[in-house]
Amino acid sequence: MIRAFDAFSLPLLRWFDPEDAHRMAIQGLRLLPPMRPRPDDPKLAVRAFGLNFPNPIGMAAGFDKSAEAPDALLRLGFGFVEIGSVTPKPQAGNPRPRLFRLERDEAVVNRMGFNNDGAEAVLRRLAARAHLGGIVGVNVGANKDADDRVADYVRLIETFAPVASYFTVNVSSPNTPGLRNLQQAAALDDLLAKVIDARERVRQNAGDSPVLLKIAPDLSLSELDDVVHIARSRRVDGMIVANTTLVRPSTLREAARAREQGGLSGRPLFRLSTRMVAETYVRAEGAFPLIGVGGIDSGGAALTKIRAGASLIQLYSSLIYKGLGLVEDIKNDLASTLLRTGRDSLSEIVGADAATITAEDWPVQ
Repeated sequence: MIRAFDAFSLPLLRWFDPEDAHRMAIQGLRLLPPMRPRPDDPKLAVRAFGLNFPNPIGMAAGFDKSAEAPDALLRLGFGFVEIGSVTPKPQAGNPRPRLFRLERDEAVVNRMGFNNDGAEAVLRRLAARAHLGGIVGVNVGANKDADDRVADYVRLIETFAPVASYFTVNVSSPNTPGLRNLQQAAALDDLLAKVIDARERVRQNAGDSPVLLKIAPDLSLSELDDVVHIARSRRVDGMIVANTTLVRPSTLREAARAREQGGLSGRPLFRLSTRMVAETYVRAEGAFPLIGVGGIDSGGAALTKIRAGASLIQLYSSLIYKGLGLVEDIKNDLASTLLRTGRDSLSEIVGADAATITAEDWPVQ
């Protein structure tokens, strides 16, 4: 069924403006008939952040911003889904056009600007599906016009704790002016202190809510030193590495579209984001697991990200070019690798190449 859906939808959606195509994809998922996903190979199960993931492949934030189709995505084989970014108030985002395909690069540039339906509408949807189970994380961000952005994050933690499998504190989107400044040491320390405090306040009524930090791939290594130190000292449960990049590699073929403002994602981000996973892994020293994101478009790419230090991975841009069948392809490749190498779980290879990767020359941009 998934192959048939891809064969029909991928060529069709290419005819439409990227944002209109995205809207159609969400609507299509909502209309998919209920079906039982094929059981995952038990060897692909991952235990991280106190949660049991049936497989390591997640849908990254940015696709289902307002929690319209998380259960359809779970039925299609994802091990988890991250909705958002959600802001306290509904937000229209930046003016269109704001989403651009770089077809020959299998990449995307976006400057969406946290467009979403707002906390009230998203909470209503997540509460209505809470009895269905499955791991659905909530990526939280601040409104563009917020007087106190830290207060926005705190409010969202308090609001969504009863329905979020985990939280992702997004301070790394390049499309909200000044947001990445929250990655600077003093600001980040203050933010995480207040977020963790909010999580602890609601724990008795809402249960455990793991808190993850999502960072940009454009941090310098000295900045990464500070970020990981603060994340460890504030006892976050994990990190997501990495968001989109403002860098434009010289190898991009779609030069005109690459000049559009916004964050670049997809295949050209793979080497940089993988290097940042490895750099983060060696600095974390096992204090918490990582989710690796950026340019994963095959089983081999997923394996490389895991060996760099990611316990879990997330996809988004590659699905535009490869379709939803990519999820099953990656799972099959990972299971075959474990079988061929005589390993019982992916945890045995997490970070196996991290030291080697960090010793290599920096990826050429």
